[in-house]
Amino acid sequence: MNDQYWSWLLSFVGVAGFILAGRKIWWAWYINIACQILWFAYAIISEQLGFLVGAFFYSAVFIRNAYLWTKEHRQKKREAEWLEKWNRGEVHFLEEEA
Repeated sequence: MNDQYWSWLLSFVGVAGFILAGRKIWWAWYINIACQILWFAYAIISEQLGFLVGAFFYSAVFIRNAYLWTKEHRQKKREAEWLEKWNRGEVHFLEEEA
C-alpha cells in the first residue's frame, strides 16, 4: 500500500473515531484503538519509528477511555433494565410472607 492510501486510511479512521467520540457513542474509543493499530503498522512499514511513540500514548488514552465509557454504558444499561422491570411491576421490595 502506498503512502497516499495510508494517508487517506489513517485520516478517515481517525476522524471517524473522534466524530463518534464527540457524539458520546461508547464504542467510539474502540475505533480509535483500531486506528492506532494502523498507526503502528504504518510506522513500521514506512520506517518512521517516531510514530510508534505517538501511537503508544494515544493507545493508552484510548484504552482508558474505552474502559471507562464501556463501564458507564453497562451501568446505564443495567439501570434501564431494572427500571423497565420496575415499571412492569416485576420488582418488589417487600414480599409478604405466606
